[in-house]
Amino acid sequence: MQETHAYVYILQCADGTLYTGWTNALAARVKTHQCGKGAKYTRSRLPVNLVYYECLPDKNAALRREAALKHLSRQKKLSLIASKSQLFHTSAI
Repeated sequence: MQETHAYVYILQCADGTLYTGWTNALAARVKTHQCGKGAKYTRSRLPVNLVYYECLPDKNAALRREAALKHLSRQKKLSLIASKSQLFHTSAI
């Protein structure tokens, strides 16, 4: 069975740090993080909040985008999150 889409996402942890990952089931993956069964990094930083995500065509695209996001500075990640948030608010009008 071939995956039809994948997601990259950024979580904001309780201590204010950002965690970047990828998945093909976004809601389930966020729930796994919230239950303390996700990445080792997020387990000790609960609760986490989904603050950003992108839908991509497949796993390879998601892995490439995840790597690119992980290389961004914290400030650039925050700017990306803010721009996406603004886009959502504008489209809701």
